[in-house]
Amino acid sequence: MKKILTLLFIFMAFSIQAETAYWIDVRTASEHSSGHIEGSMNIPHGDIAEQIATVTKDKDAEIHLYCRSGGRAGKALKALTDLGYTNVTNEGGYSALKMKQEQESKASMAR
Repeated sequence: MKKILTLLFIFMAFSIQAETAYWIDVRTASEHSSGHIEGSMNIPHGDIAEQIATVTKDKDAEIHLYCRSGGRAGKALKALTDLGYTNVTNEGGYSALKMKQEQESKASMAR
């Protein structure tokens, strides 16, 4: 029984450490619906401070922001860091990210 409890504790510790990365498109809903990074959620940059808690309350969560060119993502990053979020990245513009994803996909297929 003791071994089972020890294994359960180890498993739970590893589960807690597993991080989820959140990708947030801070463009408008219409921009998001015209194309977005798979798995991303849409929170317009002006609403990010009020809505981030619906995504995560973990101030150390890995958060990736993007928009059309990086400007709105920069504003959203500032809003989140002002709220105490510590692991936020401005990933820049959607088109560049999409191109990067396609290149990585092609490279992984070639292997």
